[in-house]
Amino acid sequence: MKKFFKILCFQTKSSKDPHKNINMLEEIFKSVSVEVDLICLPECVAVFSDEKKTINLFLNKFRESFFNLIKQQAVQRKCCIQIGSIPEKFNDKKFVNRSYVIDEKGSCNSFYDKINLFDVKLNDSEYYSESKNYVSGKKIVVSDLPIGKLGMSICYDLRFPNMYRKMAKKGAIYLSIPSAFTETTGKRHWHTLLKARAIENFSYVFAPGQAGKHCNGRKTYGHSMIVSPDGKILKELGKREGVITTTIDPKKPIELRKTIPSIYFD
Repeated sequence: MKKFFKILCFQTKSSKDPHKNINMLEEIFKSVSVEVDLICLPECVAVFSDEKKTINLFLNKFRESFFNLIKQQAVQRKCCIQIGSIPEKFNDKKFVNRSYVIDEKGSCNSFYDKINLFDVKLNDSEYYSESKNYVSGKKIVVSDLPIGKLGMSICYDLRFPNMYRKMAKKGAIYLSIPSAFTETTGKRHWHTLLKARAIENFSYVFAPGQAGKHCNGRKTYGHSMIVSPDGKILKELGKREGVITTTIDPKKPIELRKTIPSIYFD
C-alpha cells in the first residue's frame, strides 16, 4: 500500500441543464493533469434543479452519458471518483438524492442515499423543502476503498454528528461531505461544522461544494475544503469554480485515535 494518497475535490456552479453540466465536467477533467487516488464531486453535480420535469429529463436522456464520462475518467486515471450526488428514481412520484463511488475499473463500489433532507425556513424569503420531491435514505454507508474506509454523507447530513461517529466506529478514516450549502448558512456555519466533524472523529474531511448564483436563483457558498483529522484546513477554494488537491497520510487518523482514544469509548 502507498504511504501517501492524493485527493482532489471539484467545485462547480452546476445548472439545470444536464448537457451543459457534462460539458463543464469534461473541461474540468481536462484541466487536471496530476495523478490522484480519489476525486470528489459536489452535490447536485449533474443537474441543479428541484423541478421534476428537469430531473426526469436528466434521468431519461443524460444519465447514461454522465456515467460514461465518470467511468471513463476513473479507468483512464486509475482512481476512484465519488459522485457527490445525483437524483435517482424512488418511485413514480419521488426520488432519492444519491452519492456513488466509482472505482478504478469503472464499476460502482458503493452508493449512499441522503438521510437528512433539507427542510428548513431560514427567513421569510428563503426556505427549502427537499422532502417535497425526495425520500430519505435509511442506511449509513462506509465505502471500502484502496486508500482506506470512506464514510459517505451529503450536505445537510453535516449537522448530525451521530452519523459520523457511527462511521468512525465502522472504521472510516475519511468523511466525504459533498454539498450545495446555501450562502446564508455557509457564512455562519460551514467552516466550524467541517472542522468539528474532523476533530471529533479524527478523520480527514473531503467537502467539495457548489459555488455561486445558480439559474434558479439559489446562491451556494462554495469554499470547498479538505480538512485534516486535527481540524487544520489543508486546502480551501473561495467562490470560483475549480479544483483543490493535497496529499494525505492515512496513518494520521489512526495515530490521533490512539493518542486520544475518544471514539470507541463514548
